[in-house]
Amino acid sequence: MQPDYDVVILGGGLAGLTLARQLHRESPHVRQLVIEKRRHPVPEAAFKVGESSVEIGAHYLQRVLDLEQHLRSAHLEKLGLRYFFPNGGNRDLARRFELGPPTFPVVPSFQLDRGRLENALLRMLRESNVEVVDGSSVRRVSLESQNHLVEFDVGGEVRSLRARWIADASGRAGIVRRQLGLTRSVTHAANACWFRVGARLQVDDWSPEAVWRERVPGGLRWLSTNHLMGRGYWVWLIPLGSGSTSVGIVGDASLHPFARLNRFDRALDWLDEHEPQCAGIVRAHEARLEDFLALRHYAYGCERVFSPDGWSLVGEAGVFTDPFYSPGSDFIAIGNDCASDLITRNAAGEDVAGRAEAFNTGYLRLFDAFLRLYDGQYPLMGNAQVMTAKAAWDNGCYWAITGLLYFQRRYRRPEFMESIEPLMRRFFVLHARMQQLFRAWDLADSSTYGEGSANVVSLEALSRLQTDLGVSTMHDGELRAVLARNLTLLESFARSWQALAATTDLSLARFVRADGDLLDISPLVLQPQTIEPAVAP
Repeated sequence: MQPDYDVVILGGGLAGLTLARQLHRESPHVRQLVIEKRRHPVPEAAFKVGESSVEIGAHYLQRVLDLEQHLRSAHLEKLGLRYFFPNGGNRDLARRFELGPPTFPVVPSFQLDRGRLENALLRMLRESNVEVVDGSSVRRVSLESQNHLVEFDVGGEVRSLRARWIADASGRAGIVRRQLGLTRSVTHAANACWFRVGARLQVDDWSPEAVWRERVPGGLRWLSTNHLMGRGYWVWLIPLGSGSTSVGIVGDASLHPFARLNRFDRALDWLDEHEPQCAGIVRAHEARLEDFLALRHYAYGCERVFSPDGWSLVGEAGVFTDPFYSPGSDFIAIGNDCASDLITRNAAGEDVAGRAEAFNTGYLRLFDAFLRLYDGQYPLMGNAQVMTAKAAWDNGCYWAITGLLYFQRRYRRPEFMESIEPLMRRFFVLHARMQQLFRAWDLADSSTYGEGSANVVSLEALSRLQTDLGVSTMHDGELRAVLARNLTLLESFARSWQALAATTDLSLARFVRADGDLLDISPLVLQPQTIEPAVAP
């Protein structure tokens, strides 16, 4: 039986709609259908989380999908990631150590109103004659190689069709993942709650301190993804183009139980205790609350996301790590790149079994590497020095290797990825060892840190890595040489942090590797706060 479509995309959220747009732009001959449960248009602001993008996801939307005009007109350009570490009872933002840029990065990213973006994507698809059925629920999926059966409900009528390929973009519902029992539990246990307030909660207004306000010219801190950091938790503040502000609390489950966060009144009480200045701001706008949601133990893995049997899981239908560093749209970008390649080749009659296996291995390996950024790391989030080192290291790795490979579109080139396998093995081992160092360093460092500021791209080497993401397409040999140079740089960077950590506690010397060049990390080295002893009356 001849299939009705080359691909049916289950879900018209961000992952499904962007995959459909990418397929239409790159392979307009591919016959596709998108089935979306929600009826459009969806609400703005109070719709979904995942509003903060970073370089990979932003580049995907901006360049690969050609959404530059929409992003600039309907959303907000982001002033990077910004962190405020605990000090003075967290009652004055200006008294907290601040890590973040004073100006916009060379490579842009955006704060996304998910309702606005998904409404625009669906409208663009229909204008391009891509079939999208909204207000429709998938009833049954029968996976039969090259001739899958999909049954779905449209206005009370059950319809069925056949497709060569199934792309599951159903989000956490994970239609195919659950049907095949592919969900894999992970040891990273954290909880989250979030809500939107129909007002601008601009952190620039939280202190009248002139020096602090002038540190970021133009009063533009509010355009950052602002993080209020503490032991085992962080709070996000993300502005949306519609005028609302997204607020979220994310915490290690062992330190901040779900029962403290799972209702709005409880979340406010938690803020009163841990972030009283933020709590006061939120309470002043409580009448403009737009929504509230909470999620227990949100991270999960998957045994397989790309199958030679003609299906793929994209976005949260496959895996989810953590919202810290905003990697959700990055995984959509990388997953959609691979899925689009497989679907197009499959529609042309090509045997894609080998490519599917290579993509599956590479994607899940990347997931495991990202998971290391979070697993066991939440307790150190209140340590300004260790988290400054970690943020600088994690960003350096992202720009030097992970992001560069995406900007150069090599994740969809299995033969190239195979050619750099020795380099990637070295990188992943170094990456894992550094995460171990940060955990041990935090346990050894009992210092407190007061007000001050730093910026990871004040290190020229890191600034260059970030800027180099935007260079023109490299040929294979050139890219291999740049990756090798970047890994050498990361090894020097690692030795520098290892040496600094060892000055805190000699037991950390076990993490110091062989002699070699060091980077000057002095702009990111903090001075502990001196606590004057109490004077007896």
